[in-house]
Parts: sequence; structure tokens; C-alpha cells
Amino acid sequence: MPGIDESRVFLPVNIAVATISDTRTAANDTSGDTLAARVVAGGHVLAARAIIRDDADAIEMQLRGWIADPAVDVIITTGGTGITGRDVTPEAFARVLEKTIEGFGELFRMLSYQKIGTSTMQSRALGGVASGTYMFALPGSTGAVKDGWDDILRYQLDSRHRPCNLVELMPRLKEHLPG
Repeated sequence: MPGIDESRVFLPVNIAVATISDTRTAANDTSGDTLAARVVAGGHVLAARAIIRDDADAIEMQLRGWIADPAVDVIITTGGTGITGRDVTPEAFARVLEKTIEGFGELFRMLSYQKIGTSTMQSRALGGVASGTYMFALPGSTGAVKDGWDDILRYQLDSRHRPCNLVELMPRLKEHLPG
């Protein structure tokens, strides 16, 4: 039966959180606050937090900085995954991703469909890996952040989750990179 195996050791991971928005500030970033609070409540380390404007170059620059930082294991963004002209988070991710995790976006939209119906097709939520760092892009609504964390990421980023989880793969993510 899938779930948390309490007999296993929990291994916290270092997670950077970014809100992608031209309008959010530290004072009104409810999605970022929700995600950061869930990361910490889940026993993980909030390694960094940022608000980045809807600009692919700015997003890419921050992603590359965190990917290069050995203190960041996972990057989770909220915002910029829609289909309007300003929504460029997936394009910025594409510039740095080495591998995509198709199942993350598919699973997110399947779960989201149960709550918002066909409107979920407007989400370009995605996951992937770059230089050994997991990366996940969630939509900018607080509800989407809750769905992405509560229904997917909190389990896959928990080393006790069975039958498997992303944490146990972390030591092998850089196998293809030179020494």
C-alpha cells in the first residue's frame, strides 16, 4: 500500500521557493507564503525565497543561481505557468532543464481537474531536473500551491514514502555529469 513508512528515517531537503509575478510583493505574496509555510511544516529547510518579475531572463538567472548552489536541492516556483503573454515560467525552465518529469504536470492537472474542471487545461505546471536539482513550477493561485504541495510534492519529497520517492534518487541525479 502506498504511503508513509514510519519505520524509515525522514531526510529533510533544502527547498528554494520563488514567486513569479509583476504584482506580488513580500506583503501580499499569499501563494509564496503558503508554499514556504508548508515546506517548513513538512520538516524541510526553506533554503531561499524570492519574488521574480515575469521575465524569462530574470527567472532563468535566479534558477541558474539556485541550481549552482549546493545548499539547494529543490526549487519550487509559483506563478507564470498560464497562457497569457506575461506567463513565461515554463519557457525559462526549458532553458535550464536537462530532464523533464512529465508525470508531475500530468498528475497536477488530473488532481486539479477534480477541483476546477476543464479550467485546469490552462495550467502549464511542470517538473524536471537540472544539474541534480529538482525543479517544479506551480500556478500562482494559493489553491494550486496547496494542491501541488499537499497532493504531490509533500509525498515525493518525503524519504519515507513508499513504494518510492524523489529523495532516494537524489544521490544518483548527477551520475551523467563529469567528476
